[in-house]
Amino acid sequence: MAWEDELFGFLDDLEQQAQSLYAVEREVEVADRARAEYQSVTLAARLMASVGHDVAVHVTGVGRVDARLSRTASDWCLLTGPGQDWVVPHAAVGAVSGLSDRGVPEVAWSPLARLGLGSALRRLADAEERCVVHRTDGGRHEGVVLRVGADFAEVREGHGTSARTTVVTYAGLAAVQSRADGVG
Repeated sequence: MAWEDELFGFLDDLEQQAQSLYAVEREVEVADRARAEYQSVTLAARLMASVGHDVAVHVTGVGRVDARLSRTASDWCLLTGPGQDWVVPHAAVGAVSGLSDRGVPEVAWSPLARLGLGSALRRLADAEERCVVHRTDGGRHEGVVLRVGADFAEVREGHGTSARTTVVTYAGLAAVQSRADGVG
């Protein structure tokens, strides 16, 4: 029965080789699927997983802002630093460090996270807080957000007869910085 033992040994060897090849092929397939799935992860999803983290956000037209990520939504985030808050549209974010390695899918977000940039700016307008509105081109407007439209915000600069109103488009908005001390 030696020939049967050899045959079964040979077949066992072939089966182990097939299992090894399948495992290698499966590893490649899993890695490929992971790469394909990762392409659907958004910045907002990574930010959502990082709420509460200290981050460094590079904002177009402003520079680096080191703060705690307090809240995020589909198109903006709220950064809280010593004595100041920053509302930053995702479109103005150039880079972020300090994020979680994971993301939270949009279906798991709170309904409040679906509020747009206009909602955050309307809160500032309702509070009549003095702030600095930073533009993506580096310009800035110090004053009070008055009204918020569909794709712009009005900022009143100055006081009395020297006051003027400037309209800043969302496309040109880099950040709105409010300060606890009320100074713009």
